[in-house]
Amino acid sequence: MAYRGKEATGETAAVNRGAVGRYPMEDRRDFADADRGLIAPLPDRLYGRGGEVIFDPAAFDYLEGREEAPDTVNPSLWRQSRVIRKGGLYRVVDGVYQVRNNDIANLTVVEGPTGLVVIDAMASVEAATQGMAMIREHVSDKPVAAVVYTHTHIDHYGGVKGVVTAEEVASGRVPIVAPGTVKSFDKYALGENVIAGNAMSRRASYAFGSLLDLDPRGHVTCGIGIQTVPGVTVSYLSPTDGITRTGEKRELGGLEFEFLYAPDTEAPEEMHIWIPELAALTCAENANHTLHNVQTLRGARTRDARNFARYLDETLERWGDAAQVHYGPHTWPVWGNDAVVDLLESQRDTYKFIHDQALRLANRGATPLEAAEQVELPEALGRRWHNRGYHGTLHHDVRAVFHKELGLWDGDPVSLHPHPPVETARRYVELIGAEKVLAEGRRAFEAGDYRWAAQLLHSLVFADPEHREARELQADAYEQLGYQAEGPQWRGIYLTAAKELREGVQPARFATASPDTVLAMPVDVLFDFAAVHLVGDRAADADLGIALRFTDLDETWTMRVRHGVLNARSGTWGTVGLTVAGPKAVLAGVLLGQTAAAEAAELDGDGQLLRRYWELLDEFDPDFPVVTP
Repeated sequence: MAYRGKEATGETAAVNRGAVGRYPMEDRRDFADADRGLIAPLPDRLYGRGGEVIFDPAAFDYLEGREEAPDTVNPSLWRQSRVIRKGGLYRVVDGVYQVRNNDIANLTVVEGPTGLVVIDAMASVEAATQGMAMIREHVSDKPVAAVVYTHTHIDHYGGVKGVVTAEEVASGRVPIVAPGTVKSFDKYALGENVIAGNAMSRRASYAFGSLLDLDPRGHVTCGIGIQTVPGVTVSYLSPTDGITRTGEKRELGGLEFEFLYAPDTEAPEEMHIWIPELAALTCAENANHTLHNVQTLRGARTRDARNFARYLDETLERWGDAAQVHYGPHTWPVWGNDAVVDLLESQRDTYKFIHDQALRLANRGATPLEAAEQVELPEALGRRWHNRGYHGTLHHDVRAVFHKELGLWDGDPVSLHPHPPVETARRYVELIGAEKVLAEGRRAFEAGDYRWAAQLLHSLVFADPEHREARELQADAYEQLGYQAEGPQWRGIYLTAAKELREGVQPARFATASPDTVLAMPVDVLFDFAAVHLVGDRAADADLGIALRFTDLDETWTMRVRHGVLNARSGTWGTVGLTVAGPKAVLAGVLLGQTAAAEAAELDGDGQLLRRYWELLDEFDPDFPVVTP
């Protein structure tokens, strides 16, 4: 029998109905703006490499024709999802076009006199290919003159090989412009998304609801885009031209582009783009129709909320008087100078408020959780749809400011060295008794106190993962919390937790560490990726020296495994007992323990050293449990 969530309880239905009054439901401008400029709807379906359907816009038809939210969806999230549902090819202004919502991110194409400039390439080759086909059919058959990455996240470069070929870039015919140096962009794009990629992918499958059914009891869009599409091809091509200073200009496709360098904002490397001839502006993901993450729930480096505000203000100062349209790599544009300035000022003030109030409370002695329970946006900010928590949430963004500025300790000595979750759970259950924990969890659930029910039952589930009643009741509590959540990532986490408690671990459907991204890693980052696979205690007494000669790069590196650590240096370093030679694609496999790769490599020295090295490596399970030990 297929998984299907339960009905909303009476308490959840009442909470969601009562929430309507907190929102400006009478403000419907977003619906008109999301429809504006439609040239063509999306084709019926998006197909994967094997011909299978990986995205079907009709699967979201349940969002159509129903103004009032069902009891299982927060009314604010329902409204946002109905706007997000609108997809197709759109004219933003003459010369700027977007394909929206066949993917979590947009494809933006600027038509210049001499060619097309593609700004961000979506998350997958399949989505980008479909998007470019729509551009070719309805807009222009001019060649691609340049690709621009606005920042270092996978949903903005993953589809690049659906836009251009590696040969076009390597030949110099099509530059790829990106923020930072080429080396720093590669480092952050590939390092952030791949080195911790196994954990990030697992957490993302929760946060983005990719394991849930598409219905009012499951996934109702990602809030910032329609869906993370499973089973896709993620590609990568390194930038060829880096923007490292505000005010730098490039002529691309016969148009002038001016850049504002905005590092350490929504991504480690990010930039805003101004096209003066079109009076068109994008602030990348530093301005959206949603509050963004200061700390992502999928897992990434904590951002600087003060920098969000600082660079948005600098953008207003430079181009605020002239901008007539603001478009983004997610959601829909806004038109008219007043609307553009209003959006940027409002988002600027929201991030500054979060930053300043979090640190005000920190200076008064509050812990992150205490502060998050207290901070509320002023009505002038909080009742604006574009500041609602459809990606980040106010609650976890406040806590993220603490993490960014003050570190991991919350300031309470009890949290400095607590027992691990399983040991803590066992002690609580032993003290209280399993039946009493279960009884109090049931009482809390029936009273509609789902936060307490989930928190309390967590101890029983971790102390006894096979306790069926505890698992079912905690799943029920998580489910109701998901139904009440305005933030789609909170909803996805809660509902996926409920599903995992009821049905067991669900297989992963998305991975950031694609072959393309691993092979594109700079060599030093490739060694970093290998190093996080080393089992420290297993390697504690090892002493291995292996040289790797990358024949296609004309580079030799030496790695040493000693004291439980893998270090690598360019060139010759100390004594080595083995040299492994081959192209980067082969040596990447050797470093990650693939025997087939070693068979394709040239070995000079003691081949057993390679076997001993492989015995020290860990294997990552992409489907590790989350809601049980």
